[in-house]
Amino acid sequence: MNRRLLPRLLLTPAMATLFLWMIVPLVMTIYFSLIRYNLMQPDQTGFAGLENFEYFVTDPSFGAAVVNTILLLGSVILITVFFGVAIALLINEPFPGRGIVRVLLISPFFVMPTVNALMWKNMMMNPIYGVLAQVWIFFGAAPVDWLTDHPLFSVIVMVSWQWLPFATLIFMTALQSMNHEQLEASRMDGANYLQQLRYLYVPHLGRSVAVVVMIELIFLLSIFAEIYTTTAGGPGDASTNVTFLIFKQALLNFDAGVASAGALFAVVLANIAAVFLIRMVGKNLDK
Repeated sequence: MNRRLLPRLLLTPAMATLFLWMIVPLVMTIYFSLIRYNLMQPDQTGFAGLENFEYFVTDPSFGAAVVNTILLLGSVILITVFFGVAIALLINEPFPGRGIVRVLLISPFFVMPTVNALMWKNMMMNPIYGVLAQVWIFFGAAPVDWLTDHPLFSVIVMVSWQWLPFATLIFMTALQSMNHEQLEASRMDGANYLQQLRYLYVPHLGRSVAVVVMIELIFLLSIFAEIYTTTAGGPGDASTNVTFLIFKQALLNFDAGVASAGALFAVVLANIAAVFLIRMVGKNLDK
């Protein structure tokens, strides 16, 4: 058998699986985005061109959804990177019980998004019997109905709590590879902790920060469970993101054509972000 043919034959099952798993659904989504296809009006199907895309981007909720998506992404990334670095630095030095502390810090990442949302909704943010309400009452203040008065902020807190362990784990791993001789030399030269933080720790964590930002941005674009379980995108459009807007078009308005157009918009947005961040990570790796 030809030596060039054998590797191709061995790759055939993987390529076929990839084709069926990714390419076929993408082609079907493109097809549905170009036709009128409302599940409540199956007899009115026809070619629509770019009409579905125009309807999606001119939806009254579209502007709020894009802004909320950007605020959600930016806030969660800033919170997880800042506190992830801080926590990783705090537990980097040996102390009794460090192993248990690390396990406890990482465990929230393994909680399912729906369970995470229900826990925050019922145990933490409930305005009557939630933990935060009891804290407010203890200090003599009126409890806050977080999910009604501050819906987007509440979702940001929930998502940040779940993704913070991921960032902390990446930064902890990066700190383990630091050159301890360099740290000792800086101490001998009279450098204090703030100087070490600025000139040694932060530059060393640059690559890890880029990786965390890239991975979180890609996954956070599809945040849905926390919004659906707690605020349902409301009040109004106060906590609606692009993903939830696509859901409303698909399963509340039964308009598969517009929902497919929105899905393609989200795919393009995610790929633009991914290309930009991959280049950023590449520049950090080359340094």
